[in-house]
Amino acid sequence: MAETARELGMKENTLYNWVYQYSHAFKPDKPVRTDEHLYDELKRLKKENARLTEERDLLKKAAAYFAKEMR
Repeated sequence: MAETARELGMKENTLYNWVYQYSHAFKPDKPVRTDEHLYDELKRLKKENARLTEERDLLKKAAAYFAKEMR
């Protein structure tokens, strides 16, 4: 490693750091999520968003109704 660093005209420590960084960069600690999983999650989130939007709209109407009754 030291000889290679000298041949490249760089500090030995820099070369060690690069080797360390790039040898660990391609070994993920966490399992990689596939596209299929992401599409399933997107589908679920879209359904949930639609349900929450529906609930919000219903609550807005209920609040307006009760505000009108209170007058």
